[in-house]
Amino acid sequence: MNRIDRLTAILTHLQSKRTVRAAELATRFGVSLRTIYRDVRSLEESGVPIIGEAGQGYSLVEGYRLPPIMFTKEEALSMLVAEKLVEKSLGEQSSRFFKEALIKIKAVLKSSEKDLLVEVQDTIQVLKSNPSQVMDKSSKAFHKVLEAISMKKVLLGSYVTFDPEKKTERELEPVGMFHSFEQWYLIAYCRLRNDYRTFRLDRFSKLLVSELSYSTAKHPTLKTYLDQVSAEQKLHQIILKVPDGAMKYLANSKYNYGFVSEERVGVMTEITFMNSSIEGFVRWVISLSDLVVVKHPTILRNRLAELIEEIKTMQG
Repeated sequence: MNRIDRLTAILTHLQSKRTVRAAELATRFGVSLRTIYRDVRSLEESGVPIIGEAGQGYSLVEGYRLPPIMFTKEEALSMLVAEKLVEKSLGEQSSRFFKEALIKIKAVLKSSEKDLLVEVQDTIQVLKSNPSQVMDKSSKAFHKVLEAISMKKVLLGSYVTFDPEKKTERELEPVGMFHSFEQWYLIAYCRLRNDYRTFRLDRFSKLLVSELSYSTAKHPTLKTYLDQVSAEQKLHQIILKVPDGAMKYLANSKYNYGFVSEERVGVMTEITFMNSSIEGFVRWVISLSDLVVVKHPTILRNRLAELIEEIKTMQG
């Protein structure tokens, strides 16, 4: 961030709170306290009425207001994502208040940014949300996808499949993204496979926006595609009971099998999954059969017992 942008951002930050400490500004912008002191002095010299109180921080003179702030394209898109996440993660009343506040913020957007939000809003869906895990190492890929969708550009990516673990180079025409099972997923037409595919964002080792354009007219909307997948794949709710000592064995792999949530119940942790394949799930959990208990469904418990007997027969 250059100094002009930082000075503008400091001024915006000062207007957002009654008092702001220099250390808070230094942390936010990744600069030293001395740099913040110089920046504040420059704002004062330019005529901004800043009050500095020892031990308290900086504040703006009551009544001073900035003109409407102009948002970048990236900031406008981030607001759209935040709105969709809040719908799933907050209560009805809090969500309503947030939406009303967001409408006021959107009112100051430029016409081009308003048009962009209208065009992109149907390409993002949140099916299930856990606020603590909505974005992690998939963040960079997430913003690249947003950029490609907004510009109608083909994505070039290096994708690592799970089973078997193999890296392939893909050319993708993005349809949209959705959040579910604690992960962000991309739906795209894959030019390598000549078909639509679902990709977990955190499994891209590289993702770039190319100069190649594509037409959205030939692709289904995200909602249409998800409705079709939902009709074709019946998801099963699966609940495992896991003792403390076994949790470490599920820490990473659980996300590949539709992990939804976990809850402490007595001395055990109950982990809930949503998965479309009982057979696929049972062949994973059999490696943990001496450590976990299948609480639900019965069909999975029975199939696990059958598979164990089949293994005994083969090995006997």
